[in-house]
Amino acid sequence: MFKSKKKEKEKEKAGGKEKGDGKRVDDELYSQMQNLLISDGTPDMNDFEKIETVGTGTFGRVWVVKHRKSEKFFALKQMRKKDIVRLRQVEHIANEKNILMSVKHPFIVNMYASFQDAGHLYMLLEYVQGGELFSHLRKAGRFSAGVTRFFAAEITLALDYLHSQEIVYRDLKPENLLIDADGHVKITDFGFAKIVPDRTWTLCGTPEYLAPEIIQSKGHGKAVDWWALGILIFEMLAGQPPFYDENPFALYEKILAGQVQFPSHFDSHVKDLVRKLLTFDKTRRLGSLKGGGEDIKKHKFFKGIDWKEFDARKGKPAIIPQIAHEGDTTNFEPYSDEEEDEMAPTTGEDPYGSTFDDF
Repeated sequence: MFKSKKKEKEKEKAGGKEKGDGKRVDDELYSQMQNLLISDGTPDMNDFEKIETVGTGTFGRVWVVKHRKSEKFFALKQMRKKDIVRLRQVEHIANEKNILMSVKHPFIVNMYASFQDAGHLYMLLEYVQGGELFSHLRKAGRFSAGVTRFFAAEITLALDYLHSQEIVYRDLKPENLLIDADGHVKITDFGFAKIVPDRTWTLCGTPEYLAPEIIQSKGHGKAVDWWALGILIFEMLAGQPPFYDENPFALYEKILAGQVQFPSHFDSHVKDLVRKLLTFDKTRRLGSLKGGGEDIKKHKFFKGIDWKEFDARKGKPAIIPQIAHEGDTTNFEPYSDEEEDEMAPTTGEDPYGSTFDDF
């Protein structure tokens, strides 16, 4: 049984070969896209044709757009400045933009450019046509151990890369994982991501995925992502997260109590991995010990995984989405256009002055 969760999305297909450290050897596609977009100066909405909405959120929506000059498809995240300022999220949005522009990994969505007008901020991202992992999981009910292992392996590599850059992701959940045309995962939505060399105290994330140290405001770091990986592995195999309650305070009590009831089809290896990832003490949590992410890779649940092959996007995909063409949006839920007038490009003087100068 699934519980409804908030959504916000992004996306496009990226090619090229990668090497073992997760960075591209062949950067041609990425470079071509950036060169194309900046060849005529800073992009603006006149450069794109809006095709369809593939996601909505607190600040606006995500569109599939077609670049008029190249006829390439992108995902365009459009956010209302007034809502960002009203909800005091200027720093979070700046973090998202800066982090996405700084990272490059085969299992993380690419960002190509950012721009703004008087009323909106825009982030231009690759369009990942296969839709959310959440949708595929909801359709299947639950995943097999093999499918779960494949996605968990790619996500582990992406999180390990982010941590090597001192970045804590903090919002791992099925809605923030996209499936590309080849069946590989892409982590998206970096609104809660933050560069954290040591600890931070901000309360953020999705309730079912919050680690105990976030709930207790004890200061948290990279270990919260490994906790969330344990929740995600459980949810992929069971069809629902291990801790749930309609009342958020009751939910937090369940998380702090840490009593996980495993379905009968969970084998001993996955139970052991989930228990070690859902260790209450963050200093003893798998992934947070001396071996870091390597300890997770060595767990028996991942036996048979060739990590170098996976790091080069050569793991055999578990799900191949049906995609008719480059701009296909059928793997995303339909959205109404009731806010479309409010999302029209805004001209004139920017009422927010220098607030978004660095965007």
